[in-house]
Amino acid sequence: MNPCTIKLTVVCDEAQIKEGYDKAIKQFAKKVKVPGFRPGAAPKAMIEKVVPEAELIEQSADNIARSAFKAAIEQEQLQPHSQPHLEITAYDLKQNRFEMTVLVPKAPIVELGDYKSLKASRPPLETTEQEVDSYIEEMRRRKSKRETVTGRGVQQGDVAVVNIKLAGEEGDGRTFMTIAGQTFPQLDEALLGMEAEQMKALSLTFPENFQEKDWANKTFDCQITLRSLSTMKLPDLDDTFAQEFNVENLAEFKQRVKESLGRQKAAFFQSYVNEQLLDSLRAASTVHVPDTMWLDVANQRLRETAIEQQRQGKTLEDFAKENNMTVEALIEAQKNEARIQVERAVMVQKIFELEEMKLTNNDLTEQLHILAREYDMDPKDVLETLKKNGSVNELQFGAMFRKVLEKLNTFATITEETPQGG
Repeated sequence: MNPCTIKLTVVCDEAQIKEGYDKAIKQFAKKVKVPGFRPGAAPKAMIEKVVPEAELIEQSADNIARSAFKAAIEQEQLQPHSQPHLEITAYDLKQNRFEMTVLVPKAPIVELGDYKSLKASRPPLETTEQEVDSYIEEMRRRKSKRETVTGRGVQQGDVAVVNIKLAGEEGDGRTFMTIAGQTFPQLDEALLGMEAEQMKALSLTFPENFQEKDWANKTFDCQITLRSLSTMKLPDLDDTFAQEFNVENLAEFKQRVKESLGRQKAAFFQSYVNEQLLDSLRAASTVHVPDTMWLDVANQRLRETAIEQQRQGKTLEDFAKENNMTVEALIEAQKNEARIQVERAVMVQKIFELEEMKLTNNDLTEQLHILAREYDMDPKDVLETLKKNGSVNELQFGAMFRKVLEKLNTFATITEETPQGG
């Protein structure tokens, strides 16, 4: 199929099928209890009566596949590099028919380009005062408190509790909590200047995406009543506010924010640089990997996505629609991304070997702490989880990947991008 993947089509003869089926009978004979017979001694006909046919077929198919696969790779003199993929394509016991396909992975082929002359660019690392002020303003909003408004009408950004009653409709209407200026133009305009308990009659055309579906995209004569009005009171930007974050004064707080934003920006831009280096290296290299490697990765990610959607009461199809894709397109995209990531991984492994790099305990400890921060867990808990899942090698690979990227950065020519408008 490609330089690293061989596809075998295996057709079994009657003797192989009989051997696999008889072995299944013996396997069940040891497990099931048949009155009048000691374990393993019940005749074939008795076992076939007490064991469901589907279970016998499943077990015999597994036996035949394992035996036939072993015989096939010996016949073709193949040595799989990793776990092959087996797929049974036909099994009819009555007609003595058994066929399967096997994807046999060979070792990856990596011909690296010049990884010591890569180029990348990154935006300026400087953190501006405007960025600091915007971040602090967001922190003030998070600590804001709602206060009832008296003595004035609705202003942009106020929290308004509004009742809307359709003309001629029975009942008390429907009540909504809205942010003035963020509903839809007609209602926003009507609310501005209204005071608590004030009423107003007007005609409203509700937008197509309005939350009340039976009103959406329709026009009604309405009566709106402003039930209550409040606003979000932001804390004063002073030393008292700053001291809530364990600093002495506002100046120190702003400096802390600036340093924190600088670290976040540096980490983000470093990821951006790393992506460029890996893309450039892949474009300059010739890399072949067995299909089984990236198929395993793609299937695992799809399973994880499906499980996460199920927890939210949704399906994989729902997830695909939310991303403007069909399920088929989603699967294809996952396969393509998995292929890229696997090809990157084998390139990194090759550089690690060529540069004669070694992993130290400090490298592994640092990677463990990186994972702990990523998953918001205690490092010890992360390590226990990796051990429990048999995934400790992920820790080693992550440390290796990070170390190789650090090496590539020392080799690369990295230029600063010109800011827009600069």
